[in-house]
Amino acid sequence: MKKFSVIFAIVTAIVLLGCASGGGSKGAADNAEPFFVDLSTLKAVEIAAGDNAGAPTGETVRNKAPFASKYDNLLILFEPPVDVTNYTRVTINCKYFDANNEEIPSGWEKAMVSLIVETSGDIRNENRPNVALKEFNVGINGDVSRDRGVRFKKGEKPLEAILFQNCDTDVKYIEVTEVIFHNGNLDR
Repeated sequence: MKKFSVIFAIVTAIVLLGCASGGGSKGAADNAEPFFVDLSTLKAVEIAAGDNAGAPTGETVRNKAPFASKYDNLLILFEPPVDVTNYTRVTINCKYFDANNEEIPSGWEKAMVSLIVETSGDIRNENRPNVALKEFNVGINGDVSRDRGVRFKKGEKPLEAILFQNCDTDVKYIEVTEVIFHNGNLDR
């Protein structure tokens, strides 16, 4: 009985020390420093047949041609793809512009955003494994734009792209201003 009590005490101490030092259910991912995507490395591309990444537009964080209709697309490649295995949340911000290139105040239902695992797969359906995130409101009223961000579906592959779609026909241009992968609230 004494042997069992000693073993139980040792195991309990190891578990308690592991939890106190950041171990336990949280794991090493919670200790990862936030990853701020370098916007200068992004590459806007056209969407080719079959929803594949097409030719570069020459832009990085903004669509070159104005959106022609509601739910038009701005596909931006992460160059190189982003390894998100150490992150659980993402914060995304952008600006909106009208046909005269005047900034439109952020508001409800201006744009939606998706994180794409592979640009050669289904990039629109949030119920598919290829879409790690689909949020329907980016901006002042959207959870994805808050410091805490939102959870996304992590997989084993890096993220290849981010897809923005306008939800308001007055929005003719979208410009990405921030993409941060993290594990909770940020100190900025």
